[in-house]
Amino acid sequence: MRGYSAAHGARGTPRPETLPEPAAEELAHTRSLVRLIQDEIERAGGMIPFARYMELALYAPGLGYYSGPAPKFGPEGDFVTAPELSPLFSHCLARQCAQVLEALGGGAIMEVGAGSGVMAADVLAELERLDRRPDRYYILELSGALRARQARTLVEKVPRLSERVSWLARLPDAGFRGVVLANEVLDAMPVHRLRAEGAGVSELHVAWDGERFVWRAGALSGQRLAEVLGRLQAEVGALAPGYVTEVGLAQPAWVHSVGERLAAGVLLMIDYGFPRRELYHPQRSEGTLMCHYRHRAHGDPLILTGLQDITAHVDFTSLAEAGVVSGLTLAGYTSQAFFLLANGLTEGLGTGEPETTQGHLERASQVKRLTMPGEMGELFKVMALARGVAGPLQGFSLEDRRL
Repeated sequence: MRGYSAAHGARGTPRPETLPEPAAEELAHTRSLVRLIQDEIERAGGMIPFARYMELALYAPGLGYYSGPAPKFGPEGDFVTAPELSPLFSHCLARQCAQVLEALGGGAIMEVGAGSGVMAADVLAELERLDRRPDRYYILELSGALRARQARTLVEKVPRLSERVSWLARLPDAGFRGVVLANEVLDAMPVHRLRAEGAGVSELHVAWDGERFVWRAGALSGQRLAEVLGRLQAEVGALAPGYVTEVGLAQPAWVHSVGERLAAGVLLMIDYGFPRRELYHPQRSEGTLMCHYRHRAHGDPLILTGLQDITAHVDFTSLAEAGVVSGLTLAGYTSQAFFLLANGLTEGLGTGEPETTQGHLERASQVKRLTMPGEMGELFKVMALARGVAGPLQGFSLEDRRL
């Protein structure tokens, strides 16, 4: 759920010292989380992999960024996601869902990490308009605070449809039929951070120096990471000395888990990232870690612990590989712009009630931000993995980058 900000993609700007000062209650919150991570570092012998730090910073129960009650989404939060930017985004997703549900003769939708609940409400409203309501709309959400906000949003926006929504604390058992939606979810799953040295590749761990969290180079933290790194370098070439990057093990593992449970339907993932060869291009030598705090983007994940979002670009090649291993078919891969346009994005430009010049200009601006290469249109990609769905998916009819 890492969204768009004015500085999105501009790594390291603004500089951390220009960030707003946290309020007193925020400082108390972060001190509690810092102590928890300090204790884990001490038990681990002085340092922990960055992936574990990122997991605790974002998801530690009651203390992590996504566990706390502070707003994350929209103008009052830290960033704006596409569904918050415009309902047109969700309407396009709904049209793709409608095609899949029609092909299956019915089914459910499961949204993973539903943020404020705006996307769920807008998807359900559009599916009702299309006379293609899902059997159920599940929301997989671990945060109690976000569950409560999602429930309020649904009751406010689509009270007649809110009874179709159920919340889950884990992936359902095998046999799910329908559509799994993961919009800006995978980029906030923990990643390992690596740095190429003259003698090989070290993993960057997190330590405590008595005043703050700091980086410490060490050995790779597991055999699985070593195997993935070996295959990565075999494909893209040896990483040059000084090259810093991230490797995500959690993302493909999650895709594999979904694939094992999807009896028929589509897993639709929207996130910012690249195919492997682009993600690990020699020019991308500082990695892709990005933090968001009050609509400011910067590159230091070791400050504002628990108060800021931490993200990394997604390796879409690894997602496709994980899906295929679990028996899914790669059904489409394209940019967000082409996916939305193929699902009728511009049809929403004249649907204001009542239509006004100001309303039309606002929707035109929303379309621009969703589709222009310098905004969200090219940076964000869409990938579909499918099982038991006949025919091509309409969202990839204008462009499909599988080949």
